[in-house]
Amino acid sequence: MTHLSSSFLEDNYLKIKEDSISGRWITLSDIEPLYFGLQNSEIQTKIIGESEEGRAIYQLKLGKGKKRILIWSQMHGNESTGTKAVFDFLNFIQRFATHEITKSILSNCSITIIPMLNPDGAQAYTRVNANNVDLNRDAVELEAKESKFLRSILEEVNPQFCFNLHDQRTIFGVEGTKNPATISFLAPSEEEKRTITEGRKETMNVIVAMNDLLQEIIPNHVGRYTDEFYSTATGDNFQKLGHNTILIEAGHFPNDYDREEVRKFNFYALLQGIYHISSEENFKEFEKYLAIPNNIKNFYDVIYRSKNNKKDVAYQYVESIENDKFALVLTKEKEGELSMYLAHKEFIKNS
Repeated sequence: MTHLSSSFLEDNYLKIKEDSISGRWITLSDIEPLYFGLQNSEIQTKIIGESEEGRAIYQLKLGKGKKRILIWSQMHGNESTGTKAVFDFLNFIQRFATHEITKSILSNCSITIIPMLNPDGAQAYTRVNANNVDLNRDAVELEAKESKFLRSILEEVNPQFCFNLHDQRTIFGVEGTKNPATISFLAPSEEEKRTITEGRKETMNVIVAMNDLLQEIIPNHVGRYTDEFYSTATGDNFQKLGHNTILIEAGHFPNDYDREEVRKFNFYALLQGIYHISSEENFKEFEKYLAIPNNIKNFYDVIYRSKNNKKDVAYQYVESIENDKFALVLTKEKEGELSMYLAHKEFIKNS
């Protein structure tokens, strides 16, 4: 497997980062100027349709290679870390145009990106679209306009690999450690038995390459998401249709509720995955994927610890938009003996 240099990425990230977008609430009005800024580049920009409320859904295309890749982000409107990582990736392609990494990607791959599939949900900061449809559970019924657009692009592009970019809650940790799951991966199942098919092996192979890089930078902060089969889920259905689909879940990193550190790790994983696809012909090695620790629900945001843990109190942040600004509101979740749980912040109660 061909790996990127972690020191090269760390040394150059500030040159790559798209500074005009940051934080958790990313809307179409935030990223639309970035589309316009691409008009004189080799990255093709096109509006493929409108959301249920009439907001534009954009498609970007780059590269001229035979290996076809489809990437989408913010199918859940309140999951924006992947969108930030996508624009960091586009900056890398433009600012390091003569680098061997970029040359390999653009000469060997044809990449199609939908950076914000659900602009209505993004505006309202909701998981669902304007008609209360979860696009990630709409792969069979195709009830939503946005789901239909994604399926039509899938059929048009006929990708060999897909990247499905999501965010996960702060409740997840890495099994066997005391660390939050900062990035989690999944090679989706194709049916209830979770058979490791040839397509899943190829998906796992790309994830192994991404995980190997992240272990150099954030060791023991990477989890493996459950591969329980969901018959209506996008990734499961695309994998079943023969399009190897890599799920990236951006999670929590210490003191990073804005997910600005996490976007960096998300970008590193995305770039490594695409570069690996561009430079490899054999995607058969997959066993190391199975050694990635499980994602487990073992974190709260805050725990106030009591004597002997008998009256611990756990709190979780609830995300919302208040007065046109993103807000985190701490709410009580659980009380009692919580010694089996961890927290991103812990305090000792006086009594």
